[in-house]
Amino acid sequence: MLKELLDDAVTTLQEAVEQTAAEFRPRETGTILQVGGGIARIKGLPSLKSEELVRFPGDVLGVAVNLEPDEVGVILLGDSERLAAGAGVTATGREADTPVGDGLLGRVIDTTGRVLDQGKPLSYSERRPVERPAPAIIDRSPVTVPLETGIKAIDALIPVGRGQRELILGDRQTGKTSVAVDTLINQRDKGVVCVYCAIGQRGTAVARVVETLRTHHALTNTIVVVASDEDPPGLRFVAPYAATTMAEYFMEQGRDALIVYDDLTRHARAYRELSLLLRRPPGREAYPGDIFFIHSRLLERATHLREERGGGSLTALPIVETQAQDISAYIPTNLISITDGQIYLSPTLFHKGLLPAIDVGKSVSRVGGKTQYPAFRGVAGDLRLSYSQFEELETFARFATRLDEDTRATIEHGRRVREVLKQPEHQPLRASDQMVVLKAVNAGLLDALALEQIADAEVALRRRVHAELPDLCERMETGRELDPPQWEQVLEVARKTLAEMHGQAPE
Repeated sequence: MLKELLDDAVTTLQEAVEQTAAEFRPRETGTILQVGGGIARIKGLPSLKSEELVRFPGDVLGVAVNLEPDEVGVILLGDSERLAAGAGVTATGREADTPVGDGLLGRVIDTTGRVLDQGKPLSYSERRPVERPAPAIIDRSPVTVPLETGIKAIDALIPVGRGQRELILGDRQTGKTSVAVDTLINQRDKGVVCVYCAIGQRGTAVARVVETLRTHHALTNTIVVVASDEDPPGLRFVAPYAATTMAEYFMEQGRDALIVYDDLTRHARAYRELSLLLRRPPGREAYPGDIFFIHSRLLERATHLREERGGGSLTALPIVETQAQDISAYIPTNLISITDGQIYLSPTLFHKGLLPAIDVGKSVSRVGGKTQYPAFRGVAGDLRLSYSQFEELETFARFATRLDEDTRATIEHGRRVREVLKQPEHQPLRASDQMVVLKAVNAGLLDALALEQIADAEVALRRRVHAELPDLCERMETGRELDPPQWEQVLEVARKTLAEMHGQAPE
């Protein structure tokens, strides 16, 4: 009996030892040759692949980008102060990846998924590679649904569609980020998931954007991805690709997503810095030869998928900074040629207080016009052309001593149109609100009012039409066309409202 018990104990012990025995696997290790400036050179790791993650001491990660016969160039994704030549490095066997999923909404994170908002640990569905191929042409569908920005000058004159890539460019401090943030705010009840990617921005600027989104109840629908100016250049370079992967998760589920890159000028500079440190041959303005490719492969991932692929869309709003209004500079022209149009913000208009400072003449949307609601298209009509003609006429009128009545009337009408296109920051408008006001100004109903009365007239018009014609407003919101008698009802209400205002105006 005792012998049987001993045999059973020995058998159980042997099984336990076999189960807990360490599994020996071969693992390649390398050595740091040089480190600093956000990059490292290592030797060893003969099986390392391009874009593979490597792990340094202290759990610092890097991405292998230069595979040479004798050494490997690595972009660091963390702090390199504690790394030194001679330290060991190992391959992870996986690509650079980032978390994705609904759990990221409302959070502020960095490229690797590290939480920056001091909230609870991040909840995510899976991790996906930051570098992914763009959808094939056969998987794409035409852009057919408008992306409403809530900004009159854009929705009427430079409409953007879901799945489009629309560049926002202009000099420093002209309101580029404000236009993008207003667009994010306007998606809070439109069923569009948003991603805001801050590249090389100051911490205070990012905090201001986050607080604005929170104040306007848009943060719960937005993922904020941050690679600040204090982060290594590797994080700044990878950030937009990681943010796009997060947005693609929703697109592939058949949902609509919007991503803002703020901004790609700093992204290009980070890549130039890394390329020069890695001793890649410099080209024009010291940028490497593949500077066009890094942005084209990023923006080509934004599209509208076919119904067989779920029918989701990803709209991209890249931001780029110009110097002294030079839109023909290297990076701006690259991005203009990649995108489907551009919104140009003029410092001249900004200093005049014409906000948002959108220069209609230099702005264009190559595909968005087809997505515009029929009712909106009928209202906007020739507004762009007449507004451009007014600006040209106003310039020549400065040198004229006398103007005939028709010219004077055209200029006065154009000034009302320009005043109507002005809009306060962070106050996006519904489509029906915009159509009502634009229809009134097109019909010349605002020409009798002084310029300082236009803003009050807008508010009164919107309220009165919504109160008296809710069915027509709903028809505008859903994109259905209005027939002439219905438009006449809108104009009749506008006339009554403006007549009351004009009657109260001082003589």
